[in-house]
Amino acid sequence: MTAVILASRSNGATFWNRAGRFMDVILHRGSNRTGSTTFQSYMRRSHSEFSNRQIGYWGPQRTRQGLFAGIVPSSSMQHVLNMQARAVGPVQMQMGSAAQSGVRKFLVSEENMIGSVCHKLRKRALYPAIGQQMTQYAQAFEGHLKRVVLNIRAHDLYWASSITYGIWRGHCVLPAKALDEVACASHTWRDVITDLACALPDTEIRVVPFERYQGRPDQMLKGCIDEVGPSNTGEEWLNRAPTLTALQAILSERGDIADLCALGSQKSTRRWMPFDQKQSAQLREAYADDMHWPYSGADELATLKKDTDQPRMGNIPQFGPFERGQRHDKQERHVAGHR
Repeated sequence: MTAVILASRSNGATFWNRAGRFMDVILHRGSNRTGSTTFQSYMRRSHSEFSNRQIGYWGPQRTRQGLFAGIVPSSSMQHVLNMQARAVGPVQMQMGSAAQSGVRKFLVSEENMIGSVCHKLRKRALYPAIGQQMTQYAQAFEGHLKRVVLNIRAHDLYWASSITYGIWRGHCVLPAKALDEVACASHTWRDVITDLACALPDTEIRVVPFERYQGRPDQMLKGCIDEVGPSNTGEEWLNRAPTLTALQAILSERGDIADLCALGSQKSTRRWMPFDQKQSAQLREAYADDMHWPYSGADELATLKKDTDQPRMGNIPQFGPFERGQRHDKQERHVAGHR
């Protein structure tokens, strides 16, 4: 797809443009378990160069210190509208200050904007509330949201990494019924992208496959802001999911004998795969369908970022002739959950 959808310039532009410049905001929505932590580390290491190039950046070290508190109020909060208004104000003030200082592009990388790993494990679904929550975040950027970048990953490996990470954070091993719910879930990346596009109709949605950009944060930056960043000098891979052996040690230390038995007695330094062959096949097929859709145009709702460089780590699996998606996508598209 060649067409891109640009954010509209609202009447609030004067707040951001007092210095005679317009600043674009790009949200790297990422996704949990798709290399966001490694990317954010790269951005911090390159801070001085970005400042010299008038590129602003916020990562979790900034956004999780109360800056975004209240933008998406919890259901227990009273006077929700007042809470949102108070939460949006500081974000707009700081963005306005950045625009006055000459920042051209401002990248915000925060994968927990619309839900953590533990939240997805409880819901057994991919970001079911992404539309509503991203609408609320967009209000904080006052119509200057140019682009949202979403990382996606093969469902079987994505959920395996999420489940393993959840155990490390204190969750129990999911029972067989819960794994079936995950494997049979109808809410896939296509639905996530569709909900996101419906919530932000005037914003470009860019989809970046994890398999192409794994371990390549400099190329990930280019995919976000369309500018070449400094070369990646760190061979780090942060926040990796624990191996099977590490999981067994964690559960043994916690005294979770039942969960420990569910993992089995095999010792391995490789990842633990919680799904059986049938479930894994269902998840791989769902990802194949997801990838056919953006390759065939995504109904002009999103742009698939295709890496033109030789990939160093991983490839997007080839799923056969992509003409299949064009016929499939002639059906009327509805917001996820209402099909």
